[in-house]
Amino acid sequence: MANLFESRYPSGPLANRMRPQTLDEIVGQRHLVGEGTLLRRAIEADRLGTVIFYGPPGTGKTTLARVISNYTKSAFEQLNAVTAKLEQLREVLKAAESRLQFDDQKTILFLDEIHRFNKLQQDALLPALEAGTITLIGATTENPSFEVNAALLSRATVFRFEPPTSEDLRVVLERTLTDKDRGLGKYPVVVTPEAADHYVKLSDGDYRSLLNALELAVLTTPEVDGAITIDLAVAEESIQQKALKYDKDGDRHYDVVSAFIKSIRGSDPDAALYWLAVMIEAGESPRFIVRRLYVHAAEDIGLSDPQALLIVDACARACEYVGFPEARIPLAETVLYLATAPKSNAVITAIDAALTLVRRSDGGPVPPHLRDAHHPGAAALGNGESYLYPHSFEHAYVKQNYWPENLARKKPVFYEPSPRGFEKQLKARLDFWKQQK
Repeated sequence: MANLFESRYPSGPLANRMRPQTLDEIVGQRHLVGEGTLLRRAIEADRLGTVIFYGPPGTGKTTLARVISNYTKSAFEQLNAVTAKLEQLREVLKAAESRLQFDDQKTILFLDEIHRFNKLQQDALLPALEAGTITLIGATTENPSFEVNAALLSRATVFRFEPPTSEDLRVVLERTLTDKDRGLGKYPVVVTPEAADHYVKLSDGDYRSLLNALELAVLTTPEVDGAITIDLAVAEESIQQKALKYDKDGDRHYDVVSAFIKSIRGSDPDAALYWLAVMIEAGESPRFIVRRLYVHAAEDIGLSDPQALLIVDACARACEYVGFPEARIPLAETVLYLATAPKSNAVITAIDAALTLVRRSDGGPVPPHLRDAHHPGAAALGNGESYLYPHSFEHAYVKQNYWPENLARKKPVFYEPSPRGFEKQLKARLDFWKQQK
């Protein structure tokens, strides 16, 4: 049995050892460091300006900063805003000033978790940036528009990091298993397809989480018959979460999502929470769940409760900010709101009917009284001449034709409010207008 603790085993955590050393080794983020991109050209030319890397944990912000340190002739300093004090920052800035003055060498300061610096600490960076003493690389998991001072933000270019795809995670997993210098390539590690799928799913777009779980599994699994086999049971134990029968590309995935939406549509909050819990435990992306909630709020609730769509939008922002496990709370709150809201599909019925009419008929030109009367020469064409301005009439309503001429005779009705929720008020309002002369 191979001894994983012998000297030939590379030192340091696996996630740190497998950090890319060059731009070409970076997996994913091609919109940032792909061939020909602005950021890549700046890095390769050693002409990087002040930047802020913004994105979820484990997406490669620190990794790219360290890669930049391999390309630049500038001195590279690193601080973590969680632990760094103002005195430490001032020492770094003073050293950078001396370096520039006496050695004619610039300094790049990588400030991780920059949002953790308070206003005073962030303001302390401004004079050095103005003087060109340092080039700042800030990294943050929080929206810099809210967490970084406006003065500092105005001097920086923000680059957004996206969570790695499943394919990106599989590339890193395979690379780690075959790399003999920094990875696990020297050892007879066999990862079954089911275990690989579980790692990719449960790492939730975080390279670090994936590699930490894999390393734990390899370090604690004995070699049997010449192989260290990481099967699903070992993978579940190493990442401390059981794999559910939930294939994101298979029938089970779509069946669960279907049951989830139908439970909300059917106003069963407990069943809706159950299917939400299934998706969360299976490692479903909160973005996917929220996308389904957006559709449901508009399609099945609509104007019977106009707040529903706003609630989902607030949920989307909350999930983007906090991520799992905390994201389960706004998700649950939103699901309960939608499941207990009055239901109406009048909106989708209305827009689909309108689209059908547009596709099947020729409505003709816009009537002259509805045409734009502001552009030069409009008055000579008679645009807007007989238009009746609703605010000049009682109840801010006046009857006039708003249809193309050949549809005005029919005036089809697309929207029929339901007798539920806010739409009950809308129906009364429409009925009132119809009664006006």
